[in-house]
Order: sequence, then structure tokens, then C-alpha cells
Amino acid sequence: MDEVADLLGRIWRTDSAGMLGALSRRLGDLDRAEEALSDALTEALDRWPVEGVPERPTGWLVTTGWRKALDRLRRDAVGREKVAQLAAQRPPEPGVDDRLVMLFACCHPSLAEPARVALTLYAASGLSTVEIAAAFLVPPPTMAQRLTRAKRQLRDRGVRFEVPPPEEYVDRLPAVLAVIYLVFNEGYLSSGRSAQRRELAREGVELARQLAEWLPREPEAAGLAALLELHHARAEARFDSWGRIVLLDQQDRRLWDRAAIGRAAWRLRSAVRQGRTGPYQLQAGIAALHALAPSYAATNWTEVRALYDRLSALDSSPVVLLNRAVATRFAVGPAPALAEVEALGGQLAGYHLWHATHADLLATLDRPTEALAAAQRALELATNPAERELMSRRVGELRRR
Repeated sequence: MDEVADLLGRIWRTDSAGMLGALSRRLGDLDRAEEALSDALTEALDRWPVEGVPERPTGWLVTTGWRKALDRLRRDAVGREKVAQLAAQRPPEPGVDDRLVMLFACCHPSLAEPARVALTLYAASGLSTVEIAAAFLVPPPTMAQRLTRAKRQLRDRGVRFEVPPPEEYVDRLPAVLAVIYLVFNEGYLSSGRSAQRRELAREGVELARQLAEWLPREPEAAGLAALLELHHARAEARFDSWGRIVLLDQQDRRLWDRAAIGRAAWRLRSAVRQGRTGPYQLQAGIAALHALAPSYAATNWTEVRALYDRLSALDSSPVVLLNRAVATRFAVGPAPALAEVEALGGQLAGYHLWHATHADLLATLDRPTEALAAAQRALELATNPAERELMSRRVGELRRR
């Protein structure tokens, strides 16, 4: 039973978007698709331990969900008119396009952008409401209400789960890109109990690649794909054998996937040649400078800082400016970098990486007491186990000084 439950959990993580997309496209309703798939998962828990796992488990779940949905419609007075038409159709087969359909349907322009991103993340990634709430830094009940309202809005507006017409891409694409980035980040360094969910990070990379191939004239889609590929190429070096984070300056670059870095750099160059540079292309450019540098010391920090300047002109968020300050440390010096970081204190007082960066700069400038206090605050605010372990080590080092 436990093995089947684990298998179903993995299937949900990696294939929920395709399964929900296939069912929603036929049923025209995300809630009905969720109910049907939930029923199918329950039946799988009952039958698979006895009968064995089917050869095509995802297809089995969708077919069973389809049958469960028809059963529910037959019991529903409103649905009886529809059931005859649906019953004549063959069970849907989930495919690549169904995941992308789900992304675009949930990013309907009638929804406010925060609701679009949250709903798409929920429907397309298999993340729980609690995990999505953590990504948005809101309480789980607040996120649950937001998701319920978003699904109701889609249903009330009669939104169809299908590929949108080309003229709607511009309105929906920013939210779709944001969702894919969040999926990747949740897997790359999970905000939950697991330090790293590589299968979810791979899902984010794959979704980004598919979107870039689907929309070849949208350079930001290619920029996001290149960005995630560049990050993912370093995955083997980011954690040691004990599951501890290894920072960029200490990573063994021999573990990096050089072929993947080369492919991502080519994808980025192709995107930039289209002449419409956006924030994902700029972030990918920064990641490429790190990935292509022969060593950490040899990184072109002046160019990294210049790209952050361009990025901040498009996205003036304090996190972008914090990352720019890190580049300032190596391009200009630690004292100017500290001034930049401290100027952001009012906006990022609750952000653990602001305190961690502050601690590093204070330590570099030989202010150990203040550095220790900043590192302790970063440890208090960090929620990821691997990040907490890293900050705990940093606190220990500063105490020994």
C-alpha cells in the first residue's frame, strides 16, 4: 500500500497537469476534473495493491477518472443533459498539449494576476495549497480561499480549456512564465520539508522547453527556458553528499553539465537576436556569465552588474536590487555593496537572504558582532532545511571568530 501511495504521489507531481488538462478539456470544468481524478486515485489505492500497477498508470487514471466523471454527471440533474454527448466520446488521452492548455486556461485574463499564478501553479504542478501559500508568503487558508474564488470565476465565465487564440498570448504569457518559474524553484530548492525535489525541477525545465518550442516567436519563453536550463545544469554541484547546500563560489564546476550549458547559451542567443529583450532573457544572461566563467574569481562581475542595472529598469523589485548589490561587492567593493544592501532594509527586513547577504558583507568588513546578529536573524527566518543548515554553519563560524 505504501509503495502504491508513493507511486501515485510521484505521478501526481509529474503528470497532474496533463491529466487535469485532458479531463478539463472534455468536461469543460476544472472542479469536475479534480473530483474525477480524486476518485480515480482513491480507486487506484484500493485496486493496485491487489491487481498490480497497470502498464500505463497515467492512462489508467485518466480513463478511470473519465468513467467516474460520467457517473457523477448521471447523478447530477444539471449534468444529465450533457452526459449522453460525453458518453459517446472515447476517454481522453493526456498529451503534452494538455499541460500547456491547463497553463493557459488558468491564466485567463479575466483573473487578477496573483490569482492566475496561484491557480495555474496549483493545477499544473501538483503542489499542495500549503506549498503554494509558502511560495506566496501568505497563510494557507488565505491561499485556499484565493484558489476557490479563481476556480469559481473560471466556471462562472464559462472559460473553455483549450489553446487560446494567438492574439491572447500576450495577455496570458507573463503569468504562464511566472508559474513555470515557481514550479522550477519549488523543485530546485523546496520551501517544504524536502530540501530538493529534482523531479519537480525537471518538470519546470520541460514545461519551459515545451512552451519555447510552442511559441518560437516569443523570446521571453526562450529566455525562461534558457534560464532554467542554466540553473539545472549546475544541479549536481549544488548539494553535497550530506544534502548540504554548496554555494556557487565553492561548487565543483567539473560536475556542471557543460553540454546543457552550451545548448542553453545557444537558445539565449537565438532569443536575444529577436530584438525584444525582457527580464527572463536578462536573468538568463546573468546565469550564462556565471556558467561560462572558468572560475568564480574570473566571473565578469562588471557585466553581471550591468545586466542587473538593465533588469532593475524593467523590474525594480528589492530582490533584484539585492542581487545587484552582490555583484557590486565584486565589481566595486564590499563597502559600496553594504550601503546598497542597507538601503533595502526597510523593504526586505523579513527576507532571510537579505540578512544573510548583510551578514557576509559585515563579516568581510571585519564587523563580526553585527555579522553574527544578522546571520542569526537569517537563520530564524529561513524555512528550507538546507538553507537553515547553511545558516547554522555560518552562525557557528562567526561565533568561533
